[in-house]
Amino acid sequence: MLISVVVPAYNEEANIARFYERVSGILNQSPYDWEIIFVDDGSQDRTAEIVQEYHERDARVRLLQFSRNFGSYSAISAGLLYAKGNGIAVISCDLQDPPELILEFIKRWEAGVDIVWGVRAERIDPGLKSTYANLFYWIVRKFIWSDFPPGGMDYGFFDRRVIDHFNSLPTRNTIPFFTIYNMGFRQERIPYQRVARQFGVSHWTFFRRVKAAIDVVVDFSYFPIRLISALGYGISALSFLYAVWVIVLRVVFGEGGEGWSS
Repeated sequence: MLISVVVPAYNEEANIARFYERVSGILNQSPYDWEIIFVDDGSQDRTAEIVQEYHERDARVRLLQFSRNFGSYSAISAGLLYAKGNGIAVISCDLQDPPELILEFIKRWEAGVDIVWGVRAERIDPGLKSTYANLFYWIVRKFIWSDFPPGGMDYGFFDRRVIDHFNSLPTRNTIPFFTIYNMGFRQERIPYQRVARQFGVSHWTFFRRVKAAIDVVVDFSYFPIRLISALGYGISALSFLYAVWVIVLRVVFGEGGEGWSS
């Protein structure tokens, strides 16, 4: 049995060593073999070089390297495609999400749970990031899944058959966790406290959140189609009433330009 840990990384040279030491120590406490797959999302620092150095010392560390920055969602999808594990965890490289939770994920998985989510108990983000995130997840809860966690889910553990099904889907330009969440299977949630980032900066900008919000609403909700349909029906009804009014003005009151009514 093999446990895979998929790690999207973009300009995380300051976190690679800390992440490896902490996560490998945790995985060594489990009875399973393991691998860590770092997906370098077009980093401009030494992220890929450092991961390669660890790979040379420990073959259980693997590196996927993008030719440019495609975003964390693409990095996660690529990692899931190459992961070989019977169980697969996805976690960020910044250690804001506690890796120790992986052991609890494994226990739930051993008990027959297909998908285990790490759910933030609360959001503690600097500046306006909490506002952006809260708005994003409010949109998700309002228009798609009313039971979606208010703090979101950026951390999880998945059974092999879940990932095989995900990898078989033809659509790749989507948010992996939302697709997996929507797939069904037996799911459970474990709340945790997210800590502040110690090194590096987050690249999850306001505009990326806006794009993600649009993508998820279009991908997983009928709301846009229903809204467009409602607007179409409304405009058609108003146009018909206006046409009737123009004809009445011409026929009854003799108002309106020549040819305009017809």
